[in-house]
Amino acid sequence: MIGSVGIVLESLSPAQARRVLLAAQGFGRPQAAVGTRQLNLLLDRLGVLQLDSVNVFERSHYLPAFARLGTYNKTDLDRLTFGQRSNYVEYWAHEAALIPLADWPLWRWKMTALRTTDPVKHEWARSNTEMLDWLRTELSHRGPVAASEIEHDAGKGAGGWWGWSEVKHGLEFLFRWGEVVSAGRTRFERTYALAEAAMPTDVLQAEISRADAHRVLVERAARALGVGTASDLADYFRLRSDDTIAAIRELEDAGVLVPVTVPGWRSAWLHRDATVPRRIETQALLSPFDPVVWDRKRADRMFGFFYRIEIYTPAPKRQYGYYTLPLLQDDAIVGRVDLKSDRQNRVLRVQSAWHEPGQTPDLERLAQLLRQTAAWQGLESIVVQEWGDLARELSAALGVEPVERVIAARPAE
Repeated sequence: MIGSVGIVLESLSPAQARRVLLAAQGFGRPQAAVGTRQLNLLLDRLGVLQLDSVNVFERSHYLPAFARLGTYNKTDLDRLTFGQRSNYVEYWAHEAALIPLADWPLWRWKMTALRTTDPVKHEWARSNTEMLDWLRTELSHRGPVAASEIEHDAGKGAGGWWGWSEVKHGLEFLFRWGEVVSAGRTRFERTYALAEAAMPTDVLQAEISRADAHRVLVERAARALGVGTASDLADYFRLRSDDTIAAIRELEDAGVLVPVTVPGWRSAWLHRDATVPRRIETQALLSPFDPVVWDRKRADRMFGFFYRIEIYTPAPKRQYGYYTLPLLQDDAIVGRVDLKSDRQNRVLRVQSAWHEPGQTPDLERLAQLLRQTAAWQGLESIVVQEWGDLARELSAALGVEPVERVIAARPAE
């Protein structure tokens, strides 16, 4: 069905396009008890769950489920995604990400291409064939093993002792090429295994052409986004534009994608199963790597939200904070909040809080969300640092006194 009342649409307003996206992403549904079934359904809807190592508040891959489903047990997600019998596997789909195990063959074209592209990086691989052979042998003999374990035992070869960088580089090349896969993670460290030893035979032997794989991936991207331009659909799985456009044409001919116009956009397509809600009632603090905002240009176009992560910016030069999370309320991004989980003192620290130009965040709702967030993290209290044009009002809504901002001194050079 196209449209909330089954009407075939030829155009969407920018507000409708935002609601299409949010509904396709799973926002605006009543929150209830969350178990493995709800998590599986969400992962199927998203198609990809980006991973990132930053843990100042919470690792990124836990946040999309909390944003859409509310409080859930992170152990359930760990069991689903990193357990021994997991139906998910890691690959470079978008960036390093979790994908359904059954989708692994959709990336064989990329694995093949990565063996020959990027001459600068592959010069290292060509110059370290002995290291790669040694890694293959190690994994064959030892089975699933973490990089640190291999690095610890990186015995002598003809080229001398192999250090951390060589081992890690080698494993990552084999991982990108599909010879090695992730066999789970322990304390977020990836465990590596030979694909032939870890993958189900039917998945390992499945052959999907490049064109067929792109048609499936573009359809999945369109379903996950609801509506998008060619660049939006390409970015979801980081596909080349020519492959994406060819897939769009086939999907349009099949009636899966429907051309629509959106003011201020280039050519756009609506997935035939997308809905256009009259309104979206939701609120969430989004991961920087949430599909709603991971494409910074699209976030600017759809929400008027300019976003960058400042983790690599020296503290005195940060505009908003180290790890600011966009604040979504209903169908608008109305602010940003920089959070830190002080696990030792069991405190959720609001490092800064800001409203977006022209937006008025509902502070009582935000306060409620922060209390829910702290409880989900197992934290007992909330402290608000006095930084940002929303900090004082948020402190009042939470019933706490703001604390003075402290900027850590830069180390002497």
